[in-house]
Amino acid sequence: MSVTGSGYKVLVIDDSNTIRRSAEIFLKQGGHDVMLAEDGFDALSKINDYHPDLIFCDILMPRLDGYQTCAIIKKNVKFSSVPVVMLSSKDGVFDKARGRMVGSQDYLTKPFTKDQLLQAVKQFGSANQGVL
Repeated sequence: MSVTGSGYKVLVIDDSNTIRRSAEIFLKQGGHDVMLAEDGFDALSKINDYHPDLIFCDILMPRLDGYQTCAIIKKNVKFSSVPVVMLSSKDGVFDKARGRMVGSQDYLTKPFTKDQLLQAVKQFGSANQGVL
């Protein structure tokens, strides 16, 4: 697994340019390597080349929503162990439960803080480190 310094390779999937950019800034400040995708299809094409250690995935996106994207990632043997943290502007019990059903590890409500984002990376980033 290629890791830059002590950081992880993190993929951020969100159709909002603002959310993608703020996540990228926070994660890079935390010493992580960041790849951005604007929707599920974009993400699926990048995952294969990038091999992220952790994925943040928005729920409400055009074409392929976050639940569908997460389910596809988790069904792929090569990437099923990569932790996925769902991002949503709604903080609903139903959304959290549905996220877990498709295999996500956690759920962050937007707008998230730098600390929340980096804490999630710290908590889940190492889960995929041993997988080569």
